[in-house]
Amino acid sequence: MDFSVIDIAVFIGYCLLIVAVGLWVSRDKKGHEKDSSDYFLAGSTLPWWAVGSSLIASNISAEQFIGMSGSGYALGLGIATYEWMAAITLLVVGKFFLPIFLEKKIYTMPQFLEMRYDKRVRTSLAVYWLLVYIFVNLTSVLYLGALTLKTVMGVDLVTAIVCLAIFSLVYSIYGGLMAVAWTDVVQVVFLVFGGLVTTYIALNTLSDGAGIFSGLSMLIEKAPERFDMILDSSHPSYKDLPGISVLIGGMWIANLNYWGCNQYITQRALAAKSLSEAQRGIIFAGVLKLIMPMIVVVPGIVAFVMNPDLPKSDEAYPWLLQTFVPVGLKGLAFAALVAAVVSSLSSMTNSIATIFSMDLYKEYIKKDVSESGLVTAGRSVGVVSMIIAIAVAPFLSSLDQAFQFIQEFTGFVSPGVVAIFLLGFFWKKTTANAALWSAILSVPVSLLFKFLLPNLPFLDRMGVIFISLCLLMVGISLYENKVENPKGIELSKKLFHTDTVFNVGAIALCIIIAFLYARFW
Repeated sequence: MDFSVIDIAVFIGYCLLIVAVGLWVSRDKKGHEKDSSDYFLAGSTLPWWAVGSSLIASNISAEQFIGMSGSGYALGLGIATYEWMAAITLLVVGKFFLPIFLEKKIYTMPQFLEMRYDKRVRTSLAVYWLLVYIFVNLTSVLYLGALTLKTVMGVDLVTAIVCLAIFSLVYSIYGGLMAVAWTDVVQVVFLVFGGLVTTYIALNTLSDGAGIFSGLSMLIEKAPERFDMILDSSHPSYKDLPGISVLIGGMWIANLNYWGCNQYITQRALAAKSLSEAQRGIIFAGVLKLIMPMIVVVPGIVAFVMNPDLPKSDEAYPWLLQTFVPVGLKGLAFAALVAAVVSSLSSMTNSIATIFSMDLYKEYIKKDVSESGLVTAGRSVGVVSMIIAIAVAPFLSSLDQAFQFIQEFTGFVSPGVVAIFLLGFFWKKTTANAALWSAILSVPVSLLFKFLLPNLPFLDRMGVIFISLCLLMVGISLYENKVENPKGIELSKKLFHTDTVFNVGAIALCIIIAFLYARFW
């Protein structure tokens, strides 16, 4: 890609701005040394707009820009169900999950599991999450971001991986969640605005300068098969998006696990000033989710219409950047993509550090660790986890659709995790042994189903395994204990009360999403 002086200036300016903001908000006040609350929860000071921005910046990464555009190229708008259903899931999380988490004043998801069950459940899930975050999430984001640098700028893949890793560590390791969250506010501006610029250029080019609406009409006309939200069983991509299951089946398990039980997502809400600020941040994130398919899916469909013979689906977005974005705007579009990558890397690294420090280091390695010792342990494990990801990331180069790889392999853990949390929230009789068996069996049972029923779509498999594990947990709990568990959550209407802003926003989001599904059914 040919970068002009303006492009280079925009991109360098973006990099300097992010580092400057990260270091500025991370500075210690005179006489104050960072403690674990500052480093892992930003001192519980985030307003709603920072919470919402950080949620989206942490979520939207190379796996969306590159991976989801690749899936848009391969199968069409149907992949947008991950975005639109996520908006609905966020409402559920904001209404029913966050009040419980914030009332418990937790740092991590495993910490909640000890409060509700016991230390065995806490530790087993902490280890699960660390492995998934490092070997699936962190490595895949590094790889996809580096693939873009390689495709667009001709940078060697390994060099690109190392550069992205170092950039994300420069401010996040020192500043912790405070640096991550406040730089995310800047990142999401680049991400959304720069992403929309690329989409506008692609659609305007497709329509020969007639504008984006003409481009969308032409896109639907030329590739109507790419605009089905609900795929039937004859569709070649049915195994990835199995029809109605995206609305009432296993998609819920994937989304509840990601948005409600996932440390590097919920950590932003845990750092909010208050419950109402966290819930308003959830609404803001839901609004941003509505427009994400225009940024990360539609470009892939445009690439399919313009060049249906790309060697790999995941090359769709880099190809658009390289071919159509004009000199003067390439720097902005490229900054948007790098912003998505770096913000997610920083968020994941901080959450890995949080889980390791609070759930493993403090519990098993050094129980009398000081506050500064916890921060040091978090910084150290953040660097080590990134080094591991750098070593593993190049091995993902054999994948065609990395986004689907991420969904399926995180789906090995999701059914057990969601079963543990949901029954832990809403059924007081659930026992620790029941939760432990769900954690232990989730991965092996998922692998067994994948081996025995290879043609069963992975979303359907997740749904079946979730129901099976719930039944197992109910059976074990009833066998062990006929009465309520003393660690059960005390539920009340007051606990789940939401204000007018949240309620109106939730209703509006539901109406808009219902219309979108009706339009593209």
